[in-house]
Amino acid sequence: MTTTLTPRPPTTRRAERGGFLATLHAEWTKFRTVRGWVLAMAAALLATIVVGLLGTAAPGSTGPGTGSASYPKGPGGEAVNDNFYLVHKKLTGDGSITVELRSLTGVADTGIGGKPAKGAQPWAKAGIIMKESLTPGSSYAAVMATGGHGVRMQYDYTHDTAGPSGKLSMDSSLRLRLVRSGDSLTGYASTDGSRWTEVDSVKLPGLTHTVQAGFFAASPEAKQDTAAGTGFSPAVATGTFGAPELKGSWSRGAWSGTQVGGDAGTSGSYTTTTRGGFTQTVGGFTVTGAGDIAPVVGGPVMGVGFSVENFLVGTFAGLIVVIAVGTVFITGEYRRGLLRTTLTAIPLRGRVLGAKALVAGGVAFTVGLVAAAITIPIGERGALGRGFHVFPVTVATELRVVAGTGLLCAAAAVLALGVGTLLRRSATAAALVIASIVLPFLLATSGVLPPGVSEWLLRVTPAAGFAVQQTLPYYAQVLSVYEPSTGYYPLAPWAGSAVLCGYAVIAFGLAVVRLRRRDV
Repeated sequence: MTTTLTPRPPTTRRAERGGFLATLHAEWTKFRTVRGWVLAMAAALLATIVVGLLGTAAPGSTGPGTGSASYPKGPGGEAVNDNFYLVHKKLTGDGSITVELRSLTGVADTGIGGKPAKGAQPWAKAGIIMKESLTPGSSYAAVMATGGHGVRMQYDYTHDTAGPSGKLSMDSSLRLRLVRSGDSLTGYASTDGSRWTEVDSVKLPGLTHTVQAGFFAASPEAKQDTAAGTGFSPAVATGTFGAPELKGSWSRGAWSGTQVGGDAGTSGSYTTTTRGGFTQTVGGFTVTGAGDIAPVVGGPVMGVGFSVENFLVGTFAGLIVVIAVGTVFITGEYRRGLLRTTLTAIPLRGRVLGAKALVAGGVAFTVGLVAAAITIPIGERGALGRGFHVFPVTVATELRVVAGTGLLCAAAAVLALGVGTLLRRSATAAALVIASIVLPFLLATSGVLPPGVSEWLLRVTPAAGFAVQQTLPYYAQVLSVYEPSTGYYPLAPWAGSAVLCGYAVIAFGLAVVRLRRRDV
């Protein structure tokens, strides 16, 4: 019996010999030899940089170079508010302070001609504190009562622990105790002075042997919802304390009063009629203060300044070009009949589309990466030079934003390639992808939509990928407006990026199936 072997076509043998790398090289050669595509990607890079820098190029008003000094940095390198009124003495080594907090009251300035609003703000605070020094940003631990969130123990600005429930009133009082043992500080609370509840015990590594300790008052700005939107007005808090009980080696002499931080910073500011201070009587102290001891957040309470993602506002402009090129990279071959030639030379259609995705995605990633790497440092230096604040971030966060911007552009290019393969029409495919990524982003961040709708758009549409650029942290213990219009996305950075990548993967998978099943 004789078996006849049918030879495979030469094109198939060449494709198998060359493998995927040969196909990838062919698609890259095709891309770089089309001058219009190369120039378009260069335009995307330029648009991202120029729009980002122009969008943050407002003239300054506080004088050159003054912005960076306005944000003290906490032990973790985060921007912090460290503005409050402190009545203090020095404590050397181990020791404790116990005091009765008899009342916590407050008042907010409602503006010119308006009557002051009485009542402590929800995060107004009064209590006892041990602080490494009076320098803003230095390490500390404090146990306190708040206007609306009960007893808390807070330390090093970003940490907050809830204590026993219950509110202060004129008919009741609260006793607070803070104990130091080495670098460990433990906070307690009691309503009768005999039964004590531990709120929290924390460690402050490297805490100096001598600390400033005493009692304090502070109040962030009052939040006001008006017809024109959410606003904030200056507020102060007043704590009435009994005579303190001290144990350990405390400095002798009278108690000193100090406005830590110089003013109330970005989380509460003094007016000409409401100033911090204290009075001492035989039975105790009354302390009034404004400001906050907390991390700085974005939004309207951040003051005049920029965050890292503000310098990348031009990303949406670059994405429009990237999406157009990603679409034409496949639809152009349909229109000119070149895809049939490509598939004749390389019959493995999934391989061809995969190579196109890597080329388009790789070029787009490079555009986003380079644009972010150039725009951020130039934007930061320019803003600081004009006297604006720049929200500080860690090196790891800045690297995540730079790499994430590249990934954002790459995923958008692959999504555009997939949709272009499915629809075969350049204008229709590009318009659809732009409408799914850029349009929801612009609507959600512009503030024209209700916050709930904006958050929904940034959860379920490909525009969720912009979350990878967010650097503003959210803190439950800091009053602000946490909405897309103020720079806060509903998804974590990499979670938002995963949503966009998921859309790109689905579009690419459907494109491979469609390309294999139909003629070209």
